[in-house]
Amino acid sequence: MERNWLKHYPPGVPADIDVTQYPSLVDLFEESFRKYGDRKAFICMDKAITYRELDEMSVALGAYLQSKGLQKGARVALMMPNVLQYPVAIAAVLRAGFAVVNVNPLYTPRELEHQLKDSGAEAIIVLENFAHTVEQVVARTPVKHIIVGAMGDMLGFKGVIVNLVVRKIKKMVPAYSLPGAVSFNDAVSAGRGQKFTKPAIGPESVAFLQYTGGTTGVSKGATLLHRNVVANVLQNDAWLQPALAKPPHVDQLFIVCALPLYHIFALTACYLLGMRAGGVNLLIPNPRDIPGFIKELMKYQVNSFPAVNTLYNGLLHAPGFDKVDFSKLKISNGGGMAVQRPVAEAWLKLTGCPIAEGYGLSETAPVLTCNPATVTEFNGTIGLPMPSTELSIRDEEGNEVPFGTAGEICARGPQVMSGYWNRPDETALVMTPDGFFRTGDIGIMSPDGFTKIVDRKKDMILVSGFNVYPNEVEEVVASHPGVLECAVIGVPDSRTGEAVKAFVVKKDPDVTAESIIKFCHGELTNYKVPRQIEFRTTLPKTNVGKILRRELRDEKKSNQAAA
Repeated sequence: MERNWLKHYPPGVPADIDVTQYPSLVDLFEESFRKYGDRKAFICMDKAITYRELDEMSVALGAYLQSKGLQKGARVALMMPNVLQYPVAIAAVLRAGFAVVNVNPLYTPRELEHQLKDSGAEAIIVLENFAHTVEQVVARTPVKHIIVGAMGDMLGFKGVIVNLVVRKIKKMVPAYSLPGAVSFNDAVSAGRGQKFTKPAIGPESVAFLQYTGGTTGVSKGATLLHRNVVANVLQNDAWLQPALAKPPHVDQLFIVCALPLYHIFALTACYLLGMRAGGVNLLIPNPRDIPGFIKELMKYQVNSFPAVNTLYNGLLHAPGFDKVDFSKLKISNGGGMAVQRPVAEAWLKLTGCPIAEGYGLSETAPVLTCNPATVTEFNGTIGLPMPSTELSIRDEEGNEVPFGTAGEICARGPQVMSGYWNRPDETALVMTPDGFFRTGDIGIMSPDGFTKIVDRKKDMILVSGFNVYPNEVEEVVASHPGVLECAVIGVPDSRTGEAVKAFVVKKDPDVTAESIIKFCHGELTNYKVPRQIEFRTTLPKTNVGKILRRELRDEKKSNQAAA
């Protein structure tokens, strides 16, 4: 395959990156600890930790985990929002020779139980606000060791006040009982007295299990090896250099980390890229608190602002955002969901920095394509393949289609996962014989290598950058005693890009949409809960009785067009 897109790379961006530069993420981390010891690495609620402090605390926490008898390769779940404990925990788990299982802290007990069982996680580090969820399922999982953090644990004296407010005034910590659990600070303190054994970690060692529905909707772990993640960090680093070289000069890259670190986008584009660059990440624990978020932004001159469309849009419409100083903003990366033209144009007008839209998946660590960092305006594409990455647009038979023809986006590169955790059959479904990963998205590539997504082959719904799989939602809705059968699709939503809609055939004639939605809230994370319920007497089906979601989607499109 001729990589025609290379002709459109900005000067200085290499066609390929050296994936052997770091044998593991740990080697990358330790280089940064040596080079940037006195620099700030993370800031949260006005408290900063340096690279040296991150180094010391992660070794201590890693030693504590090793002292519990966990063997090399053991999985450790992390269930926190963006607080200072998170970057310490990630570094600790990886340096100790274990694999990180990132968990959405808003998961319901059902969702958490599945992920802990499927991953085989033996330990979990959780913020106390969500410990009650762990309590409900831990006895049915392999978890033997629990570390519970508090919001103010690493904030010094201010942390005492923060914990008081969170626990007593805002009452954000539901009661829980986890016998044998230790506090985050106690685990770090205990680890300082333990021997840390540096394990042999290589490119093929598992670094992260990033859970995703893949193509079938069964939540499974995308197995990201150290070499996969190292590759994507180096690809992103090389891609952003032209933007970083533009004036004004900055001594240290300042990154806004408002997207959750448990999501692959923020994990790579904020945390890991920041570590590689010796940058500092501003951690935002709750970006939904837009006034509080803007208050934080007022304090700093930021250089990099990765976000999803809904976050950009929410900020643009918030009072006071136009007062933030963006004179040193060099990079705005949009991903996770489609960037909308009105949002991109408004962002450019207000900040002076264009949004460079990119594309990727949990299975690809995540970035496959991105618009050049030198882009000056929104073009509606997902950009060009990253260095060392091949993109191929293929038909149903796996044949490459001509430029300008729609087909499935398939990708090959060092950032592509090794497979789904313990699911070889599922892995086989998404890999082609010649080693390309089938994304399930339909795109069109132009002769110059820019690709535009036009449809989604799979039924996955994208809500504010988060994957929602109809199978999972349908299973929950169908378990409602008043529901006979159901089907779930995504419908356009001006705020979240797409929203979940359920079509329901009643078993109980008195069942209401409100009762179904309330039921779903007990079983599903908020963004997965249907926003709309439409009752039907029948649902479209194949001859063998399979519900045809595509017909429901096509019907909605026809109705919208007619309107």
